[in-house]
Amino acid sequence: MTRTGLPRDVRATPRRTVLISGAGVAGPALAFWLNRYGFAVTVVEKAGALRDGGYPVDVRGTALEVVRRMGVLPRLRDAHIDLRRLIFLDGDGSEVASVKPHTLTGGVEGRDLEVRRGDLTGALYAAVRDDVEFLFDDSVDSLDQSAHGVDVTFRGGGRRTFDMVFGADGVHSATRASVFGPEEQFHRYLGYCFAGFTMPNTFGLSHETVMWNAPGRAAALYAVGDDDEVHAFLNFVHPQAPFHAFRNPEAQRDLVAAAFADAGWEVPGMLAALRDADDLFFDGVCQIRMPRWSRGRVALVGDAAYAPSFLTGQGSSLALVGAYMLAGSLADRDHAAGFAAYEHGTRAFVTLNQELIGEGGAPLFPTTARALEQRNDMLRELSAMPSAEARPAHSALTLPAFMPPA
Repeated sequence: MTRTGLPRDVRATPRRTVLISGAGVAGPALAFWLNRYGFAVTVVEKAGALRDGGYPVDVRGTALEVVRRMGVLPRLRDAHIDLRRLIFLDGDGSEVASVKPHTLTGGVEGRDLEVRRGDLTGALYAAVRDDVEFLFDDSVDSLDQSAHGVDVTFRGGGRRTFDMVFGADGVHSATRASVFGPEEQFHRYLGYCFAGFTMPNTFGLSHETVMWNAPGRAAALYAVGDDDEVHAFLNFVHPQAPFHAFRNPEAQRDLVAAAFADAGWEVPGMLAALRDADDLFFDGVCQIRMPRWSRGRVALVGDAAYAPSFLTGQGSSLALVGAYMLAGSLADRDHAAGFAAYEHGTRAFVTLNQELIGEGGAPLFPTTARALEQRNDMLRELSAMPSAEARPAHSALTLPAFMPPA
């Protein structure tokens, strides 16, 4: 599927051509801003269509200003999930504590957003689909850089040359592997794996998350509203990153089933649903940390460059902010100067948010009985407290104005 369009404004000067690999969050956001600054943008996506559904994601702090400037904030406000409580259960299924979500996340009630990932990507795509070219069901097969551009061969057989190429293709970025080398050198594994999928809501859950814990294991059911489906989530300790399973769904199912084989509560039913799920998302809990985000005429954005892990809740927000900063840094500069400005202006913000893991992310998933007891004591105290203040890292970057759009 291909969609093409013309820019809103007629521009007299030749337009720089760019290719973005990936149509998740970072890709369409980057396409929006590059188009605003006069670039001719093509987005290639290996999936056959825009992916809908998906686990809920957060948009907080500086990222809220990005979506406001894009004009999609009202649509996202309409899609906001009103999650009212988090219920934590002990290994025997008894309730430990009921906590207001923002008390744990550092979000600001009434301001920050939580939306289904598909609602976010759908809003970004709608904002840009008429102005840039989208190539679905295709991907980059090879890149060949020169002083004059990047020659791209597509999996479907096409060949084109672009002034720049951007990898917005996620934690396991093929663009990064092609240009910077194997993922293992940038992959900071945090000791857990997780699986997410949907299953029937036979539990009577509404606007709430229920999480069961045993040492080294967590199982959660997340009802985003009064729907007939819930998001199921299984998280478990695994000593090494299972690189062999990242592209093998059957290996992923086997790993999860083995980790939860003797678990109680609703876990047996969750494992049965996992076997038949057609929307399984499995990964290791990790961060991507790179000394540089660009090489030559190729740059990375979002999870491909600096995934913070779901433990921070900041993956989508970093992708949105990074896309804005990358496009604006290139607005009136060549690729070398623009990429340098992008890193200079964005890296401190990225680092602060990646370091949020040290502020209580992983302790929600204790690995020992003693750590679980301590976490439960902390939750009981929090259940009687008002929501916490927003975390400074979420808003640590003030967006520059950049060059006015053409």
